[in-house]
Amino acid sequence: MSIRLISKLSRPKKPLHIFEFIALFSLVTSLSAVSIDAVLPGLGEMGRTFNLANLNDTQLVISMFIFGMVFGELFFGPFSDAIGRRPTMFIGLLIFCMASLICMNAQNMEQMLIGRIIQGFGVSGAKIASRALIRDQFEGAAMARIMSFIYMVFILVPMLAPAFGQLAMALSSWRAIFFIYLFMGVIVFGWLYLRQMETLPKSKRIPLSIGPLMRNTARVLRHIRVMCCIIALGTVFGAMLLYLSIAQSIFHDIYDAGNMFAVYFAMMALGIGLASFFNSKMVVRWGMEKLSFLALLGMLGLSSVLFLISLLYAGKPPLVTFLFMCGAMFFCYAILISNLNAMAMQSLGRIAGLGASIISSLSSIIAVIISIGFGRFYDQSTVPLALAFLLGGVVGLVLLSVAKRADIAPV
Repeated sequence: MSIRLISKLSRPKKPLHIFEFIALFSLVTSLSAVSIDAVLPGLGEMGRTFNLANLNDTQLVISMFIFGMVFGELFFGPFSDAIGRRPTMFIGLLIFCMASLICMNAQNMEQMLIGRIIQGFGVSGAKIASRALIRDQFEGAAMARIMSFIYMVFILVPMLAPAFGQLAMALSSWRAIFFIYLFMGVIVFGWLYLRQMETLPKSKRIPLSIGPLMRNTARVLRHIRVMCCIIALGTVFGAMLLYLSIAQSIFHDIYDAGNMFAVYFAMMALGIGLASFFNSKMVVRWGMEKLSFLALLGMLGLSSVLFLISLLYAGKPPLVTFLFMCGAMFFCYAILISNLNAMAMQSLGRIAGLGASIISSLSSIIAVIISIGFGRFYDQSTVPLALAFLLGGVVGLVLLSVAKRADIAPV
């Protein structure tokens, strides 16, 4: 299907009702999350299928997906500014579906990782274009509020994703998980095609040209407030990515959770859902900066306590303590993701597509480096996880204090 043909897919002419808008973009946003969470129960079996000498190498199934998203975000941001939000999402979803087929039929770890990189590249098209589309229609606190509602709804999907993964494995094998991804991609494509209108008129599109692209990129990179938010996002996301990479091992190897893994995972993810609801109510009253500051303080305090408890119990704190501490840290994480993203996007204006790609790609690069770096020290202990969140709290507080004093003017 050519880009020109996809660009003509513009049947809907009216904005969606706010409830359908939130439901649709909750599903779009959840594609990247479910592509990580649903596969977690299958990592052990996948490692045995591919005869891996070191089962810790299955962490790369998560990291390489994020790595693929980095390149997709760099590409699809300016692409969506040039041809529109809808066609960008369509192209990304087609790539995502094809990559799901590659992963489903992978015969070795190399093929799986190639498929995951392509899958991450494709899903970033829907992710970046949808974020820019939301920025087209909302800004500031209103955007943060919409994003909170979207995160509040979409969090139900990753909460249930490991259970879907376990069910797929019970009925078939880990390969069935990738069929679920394919099915979700088709559903999202159809819903967008039938219901969502284009939000970027041709008069406001920025043609793909190296000169303007480089100049606009430089403008974003020179904006102190935006860059502080990006680095803070990356360090916080890096801690969460580390958790996602080692969660299956933590619950199976440290706590011998067995089939309770999906239940424990959902319990901890509940903190993210509660935070999104809380943020949607309080962001208009308190503002993004104050909420982010309080969340970073909470993350710093909680991670410090978890670190000390982990040392006291030789890296294996009581399960109830671990669940409570991580659930509370995830509450802080969700507040930060919503507000730091909105703060960074606030100054982007017409180059929202390019800006969104830079924000996501740079923060993802930082996150992958942190996740892989701390993951190499994982030895069936919760100490590296506590240290990763501690790093996020310290770095975030320093950068937020700089961002508060920086110029808020548009890029």
